[in-house]
Amino acid sequence: MKTVFITGASSGIGKAAALLFQSKGWNVIATMRNPDKETELTLLENVTLLPLEVTDVEQIQSTTEKALSLGNIDVVLNNAGYALFGAMEAFSHEQIERQINTNLLGTMYVTQAFIRHFREKKGGLFINVTSIAGLLAHPFSNVYHATKWALEGWSESLSIELAPFNIGVKTVSPSGTKSNFFNVAEVASLPAYDHAIDKMLSGFNLNTEPEQIAEVIYEAATDNKDQLRYLAGSNAKKAYGRRLEIGAEEFRKENKKFFLQLFNS
Repeated sequence: MKTVFITGASSGIGKAAALLFQSKGWNVIATMRNPDKETELTLLENVTLLPLEVTDVEQIQSTTEKALSLGNIDVVLNNAGYALFGAMEAFSHEQIERQINTNLLGTMYVTQAFIRHFREKKGGLFINVTSIAGLLAHPFSNVYHATKWALEGWSESLSIELAPFNIGVKTVSPSGTKSNFFNVAEVASLPAYDHAIDKMLSGFNLNTEPEQIAEVIYEAATDNKDQLRYLAGSNAKKAYGRRLEIGAEEFRKENKKFFLQLFNS
């Protein structure tokens, strides 16, 4: 029986993935900041809950050691993260650092903690949940984009670096997903931008179910393909397809034209 280690498993994509892997006969180590509050996953066989705040490097180490003491781990799913919206000049340094520490450094440090295990057993797979925001860009998500674009480049580099040890690295890039995404997001306010930010956020299409993303994650975990990127959700495929069709610069100009119309309306 294979085992998957999941971060951010208390809700949304992480929880949907935990439920799907468990239903497929996997052992699931589901991590979250407050496992004592979880009521659904605790009822399932072959599911172990462990505490993990991905910005706490000491807890990353202790939780990793606990997980490995339970047995072999085959897949690490880095899912924990949140969104920060607003104008760049509105963000505090603390907001920027917290976003980077959670979305980027948290994923890096969790991955780093498992590499030796995978290297010594000559196999394993890291799946990093990035976002369509890691493949294209919109205004008022600039620091969020920075973390997700960084994860994409880092994952691509790592997929080559770890190849000699039969360790895979893949990314899953979801479109807007029905979850508590906006409930846990931070929004920085500044009057000069607030009207446009409100319009932009109200226009987000969160029509993809977390279970759909979980299906793509499971596909990435089991298809044995040498493939880095997996798009998840129709909107992600449509948007990235448009970028590839017209090219990065034309796509940027198209977005800019739309944004200026929105900003001035």
